[in-house]
Amino acid sequence: MVVLTLTGFSSGCGHGSRSDASSSRSDAQAPRTSAGGSSGDTHRSQPTDSPTPTASPSSETAKPLKDGTAVLISCASLDDPYATVEVRNPNDRDAVFTMKMTFKDAHGFTMITHTAQVPVPAKDTATDRAAIAGIGTGRVDQIASCEVNPRATADW
Repeated sequence: MVVLTLTGFSSGCGHGSRSDASSSRSDAQAPRTSAGGSSGDTHRSQPTDSPTPTASPSSETAKPLKDGTAVLISCASLDDPYATVEVRNPNDRDAVFTMKMTFKDAHGFTMITHTAQVPVPAKDTATDRAAIAGIGTGRVDQIASCEVNPRATADW
């Protein structure tokens, strides 16, 4: 009896008997028996439902970023050849903003336009210091005013 059980077990595990070939067919191909069952009943796999992915409530990356604001702190001068701008991030996540600043002479003509990308932590501010020598002119003495676009565009 042990011999029959082992033989039946080994033939059901794919050792090349004829009954293995019929049990490895898909349910649609399996022949029906007169008892109303399928010869592959013990090997039939049940369909499983895969879970539907859902957005987590803290999925802030799905929300579009709001633009920030930019405020001029100080204009470049002979004493300090840097213009300083503070950029504020109104978002609940860190972001990078593009701010634009212009340097004008005494006649109101634009001498230099400076654009910078400023990374700002969530709900915080960051400062950008633009060196006049590094953005196009060494003529700090000709700069009469600085203007900053108050809207800092959210990039990413």
